[in-house]
Amino acid sequence: MNKELKKRIITSIVLLAIILNCLFINNYSWLLLLSIISFICWFEFINLTKKIWKKRTLMILPIILSFLVLCLFIYTAYKFRVEEGAISILFILGICIFSDIGGYIIGKSIGGTKLTKISPNKTVSGSVGSFLFSLFPLGILVILDREANLPGEGIFVCLLLSLACQLGDLIISYFKRLAKVKDTGKILPGHGGMLDRIDGIIFAIPSILILQLLS
Repeated sequence: MNKELKKRIITSIVLLAIILNCLFINNYSWLLLLSIISFICWFEFINLTKKIWKKRTLMILPIILSFLVLCLFIYTAYKFRVEEGAISILFILGICIFSDIGGYIIGKSIGGTKLTKISPNKTVSGSVGSFLFSLFPLGILVILDREANLPGEGIFVCLLLSLACQLGDLIISYFKRLAKVKDTGKILPGHGGMLDRIDGIIFAIPSILILQLLS
């Protein structure tokens, strides 16, 4: 096991432990974590815009939009924790994580047609893998609760969250491409920036609120 992989594993374990503790302690610890993470992501995004646009006037709109997106993320994630409980948030995070894993495994294993020029490493097979793997948490839920079934609504939610995750990843990849950088930051050893790790989640969780408003 090389040093870089060790860094990634250790960082992932520490980050997961912090998230789970804050999620299950109480609503306020969860809100505090969301605020801190969002601030770090916003700071990283601002640094990206500085590398893309030299004129400050051109930076104003993307900075404001990113701030609003992060506020929506905090509001939705906190609201969902209060109303639905920590387990529901954990289920949503599971969908996002499995979607990311599916995209990586299937994309690397099969390869094939590139999905978009925005991110050369993204492939159509990887996108399909993301959608398929996003259903795993729902399957795990059925195994743990034999009385549960696989409702069409549950499958739709998994696929919607996976789509939002992939779009979020592509959007941040687009800005990184414009800024000509590999990562949004260096705060997470072996992973890069905070925004690199949760770009999909930032877009996925608010999609739940949008779905609720439309239903």
